[in-house]
Amino acid sequence: MTPRGKEAAALALHRFGFGPAGGAIAAIANDPRGALLADLERPGAGLVAAASLPSSAQVVRAVFEFRAEEQAKRKLAQRAKKAEQERSAALADAKSASLALAEPPEPKLQPAMPPLPAQLMQNEAKARFDAATGADVGFVERLVWFWSNHFCTSADKVAAAAGPYEREAIRPHVLGRFVDLLQAVESHPAMLVYLDNVQSIGPNSIAGIDRDKGLNENLARETLELHTLGVRSGYSQADVTNFAKVLTGWTWLPPGEPLHGGEFVFNKLLHEPGSQTVLGKSYPDGGVEQGRAVLADLAHHPATARHIAQKLAQHFVADAPPPALVGKLDKAFRDSDGDLMQVAKTLVTADEAWTPQRTKLKRPSEWIAGALRATGAQSTVPVPRLMGAQAMLGEALWRPPAPNGFSDSEAAWIDGIAHRLDMANEFAGRVADQLDPLALLDDSLGPLASAQTRQTIARAESRSQALALLLMAPEFLRR
Repeated sequence: MTPRGKEAAALALHRFGFGPAGGAIAAIANDPRGALLADLERPGAGLVAAASLPSSAQVVRAVFEFRAEEQAKRKLAQRAKKAEQERSAALADAKSASLALAEPPEPKLQPAMPPLPAQLMQNEAKARFDAATGADVGFVERLVWFWSNHFCTSADKVAAAAGPYEREAIRPHVLGRFVDLLQAVESHPAMLVYLDNVQSIGPNSIAGIDRDKGLNENLARETLELHTLGVRSGYSQADVTNFAKVLTGWTWLPPGEPLHGGEFVFNKLLHEPGSQTVLGKSYPDGGVEQGRAVLADLAHHPATARHIAQKLAQHFVADAPPPALVGKLDKAFRDSDGDLMQVAKTLVTADEAWTPQRTKLKRPSEWIAGALRATGAQSTVPVPRLMGAQAMLGEALWRPPAPNGFSDSEAAWIDGIAHRLDMANEFAGRVADQLDPLALLDDSLGPLASAQTRQTIARAESRSQALALLLMAPEFLRR
């Protein structure tokens, strides 16, 4: 039976958002589905205030300059150390103590500031946490996180650029057409570097002949296997190789370029000449347009619709989602020509998405966001601490273990549940004197809370313990 009223409202906020904040359950109880649909229609949905945040290209140049300056400082320090050693040796050889020079006073230590790449990451992380904790409903923000993980890059490969990548390539298209999202992602320098396309050179291109260099197939393979068609969808190794040839020349301007370093550029000297056949279709050599044409066809491929439908249903509803729900999402994707707004609307209006069984385990990042929303602790926990907590729980922000992103299945996270208790205790300790645990139970879980959970929290020895138990309750851990 489909939930109604406050039960449906609580389910909606946990399953499709990050959990309730304040009186959100009561606020949407009259029409939970309508609240989710309204979240999709908000002006600027998915975007974040970014006036003070640099672009990815600016970040790349800033980090390059920072590292160059640091290297220069290290060399100067080495020279100074060598000069000091030579001076000390000369003084030791001096016969007269009167020749000894006084040592310069030691400089006063200043409070340590994080290096520039870390500062840039923290600023981006704050914008992300603020968007999640400040959302009224949170559905669109969850979609941003889903697509950012689907099209993941890594801050370990391009320092501090993962946040700007999410703002530039993911957020503007999260409710638009899949083909536009795909084009934006695959041509973004963060992706081109992450999947090594900046190293890929057509063997018969001018640069390939001159340098004796060849293809790198990583971007082509992951675009087919992870981003569009999915595994076992009928493409061959020849398709991967030919697609990699198509994508040669998709690169970036080196970070050392003072005005435009870090920006996307198509370099025809790297591009493999001639037509290429991918999935049985021949694509004439049109420079950068050859790659865009292949991406457009991949975006409209039936296998892509099925792959995206399966992943969306698995992410929001269950590890083994109802086949009928996957079918509805598949059909909505194909019928709307990959309109992600229509796909999202289909997701939240399908009865199969409202199963009362809440078997889906929240990933660490989602649980942290939910805990912050429920307790209001976001203003008291420093961003570096939040980033550290995610890393400790196995989901380091913008640092996925592989190109397929962080796992969406319970098996990947269930063994780490006990480690969440430390963060639950910290959140509780920061706000325990300001909150009534039983009132918070109603605000954050409402009718979802079982009699056992209510009894456990009521019997807690302290407010802090009660709040920690609430955040670790099965109903709070799942959606």
